[in-house]
Amino acid sequence: MTLKASVGSPFARILSVGAATPSRVIDNEYLLQYIDSSDEWITQRTGIRERRWIGEDEDIKTLSLTAGRQAIERAGVDVAEIDAVILSTISHYHQTPALAPQLATELGLTDAAAFDISAACAGFSYGLAQAEALVRSGQARYVLLIAGETISEITDLTDRGTAFLFGDGAGAVLVGPSETNGIGPVVWGSDGSQAGVIWQTKSWQDAVADGTWPKLGMDGRAVFKWATGFIAQAAKKALEEAGITADQLDVFIPHQANNRITDTLLRYLKLPENVVVARTIQTLGNNSAATIPMAMDALLASGEAKSGQTALIIGFGAGLVYAGQVITLP
Repeated sequence: MTLKASVGSPFARILSVGAATPSRVIDNEYLLQYIDSSDEWITQRTGIRERRWIGEDEDIKTLSLTAGRQAIERAGVDVAEIDAVILSTISHYHQTPALAPQLATELGLTDAAAFDISAACAGFSYGLAQAEALVRSGQARYVLLIAGETISEITDLTDRGTAFLFGDGAGAVLVGPSETNGIGPVVWGSDGSQAGVIWQTKSWQDAVADGTWPKLGMDGRAVFKWATGFIAQAAKKALEEAGITADQLDVFIPHQANNRITDTLLRYLKLPENVVVARTIQTLGNNSAATIPMAMDALLASGEAKSGQTALIIGFGAGLVYAGQVITLP
């Protein structure tokens, strides 16, 4: 007996992108009431001038729905044809059930596969690799990938090393079949021996016991060293796996962790000056899994990047985990 195998599209691509930006604008001056620092120091060390935090009527669900709806509407695809929803987040503060099934239902999808993934700041590229595989394998015709975060809720405002880093937001893309390839091979991996470099200060069980929420902690120097060394090599490998050279790249969208990390990656990759580089960290902060799709949306909306251009994306964060690939912009 021979089992049948599913058959999908030979190629996949990103058809559209959407984003949701929270309403509260938090500048560096606001944070100085909690930490001993300065606007100049924060800007020079990270590039961040302000970030967005959720307001009273906003949360991970509302942001994700807004971004998801935009992506669906812009793609012009009937929701009945969307077979799967993937949500990448570390901000859904419930062990179960996952948030993705609820998002699928509210977006009008009927009986779609839906699940959450947790890969921190690499989560969008992790999810994109899965979405592409589902389309090419025939397990789904269209996949909605959403990356949503509300990191402000677990930011330690008294921590001089992290209080100014994080922002909230969501980005989404619709991935579907294509006659030409629009998503290059993923370069990804992990190093659990460095789990203590970026951490949650305590378990949710302990939080219930003492009545206070856990916060994010980070060894900034260790992250900077890892990102400017190992991640730079991974970014170069993503170009090689896609079969292109640095001078063939149009856009670079790295995870928005720190402008100095981005600058180091640019020097290592030897990208030409004409390559458009995402710098949304300046006004949006570090949005964890959502940084890459939010930056993609911003570059396309401003006209700095254009549909059909080739872009290198790479994310890296807690785990430690990383993932990146070369894509064709929607």
